[in-house]
Amino acid sequence: MNNETTASVTVIGLGLMGRALAGAFLKAGHTTTVWNRTAGKADELVGLGARLAPTVGDALRASTLTIICLTDYQAVYELLDGSALTGTTLLNLTSGSSGQARDAAHWATERGARYLDGAIMAAPPAIGTAEAVLLHSGPQADFDACAPVLEALGTLTYLGADHGLAALYDVAGLTMMWSVLNAWLQGTAMLRTAGVDAATFAPFARTIAAGVADWLPGYAEQIDRGAYPAEVSALATDVRAMAHLIEEAEALGVNAELPQLIKAMADRSIAAGHGGEQYPVLIEEFGKPR
Repeated sequence: MNNETTASVTVIGLGLMGRALAGAFLKAGHTTTVWNRTAGKADELVGLGARLAPTVGDALRASTLTIICLTDYQAVYELLDGSALTGTTLLNLTSGSSGQARDAAHWATERGARYLDGAIMAAPPAIGTAEAVLLHSGPQADFDACAPVLEALGTLTYLGADHGLAALYDVAGLTMMWSVLNAWLQGTAMLRTAGVDAATFAPFARTIAAGVADWLPGYAEQIDRGAYPAEVSALATDVRAMAHLIEEAEALGVNAELPQLIKAMADRSIAAGHGGEQYPVLIEEFGKPR
């Protein structure tokens, strides 16, 4: 963390995450102004040295950098509409879609603000530590100007000028998280029928997940080239293993919907002539609307 550069920063929205953000700025020595519809949520922060702004306009005027952390993008528009934004840098850490992020950037810049969109890949207790990863997208010059202050929050990642990239990375990361967890739950449900508990299976599952993660760079090269030579296994071979998984789950009385879904996609890919190619060829199926 860079605690040598101190500055003024405003945080609007004091839910659990907003309070964690403001607390990290205070801990880093930054002059921190806060605002929330329910002013009482600021009491602890004020006790730590934060300044409570009486109005949103006062909060915006207090700093050239304002962090927004609200329930949704509509709340951002409703709260800031009519406020003077010229000369302000807005970093919106409100969760939303890539399209909403791009629309918000257009809305803010039309009103004279510099705009960055972001996503927080961490729970509130991790804010202010290196484990908290914060994604940012928007003009690099604006990000670079804010970075010395934002370093108080965690590990910063700049993704590019497209304002929608942070939101896209966010949902792509959620896809990875839920897919890994769902696969583990599937395996755990199957093993429990033999009396194996989740804690016993977890170390083995973790080893498998780490091994699969090691395949990603090579598979990414195939996807980016658009060529999928079967260096390890052909999709037609993989689909036979999928069928075995489904048969085993059904025999055990365990839900087989997840492997059935993946096998259906693989079957479509094979029907399209890709049975002799490697597993990443399924990107063609994932890239299609249903």
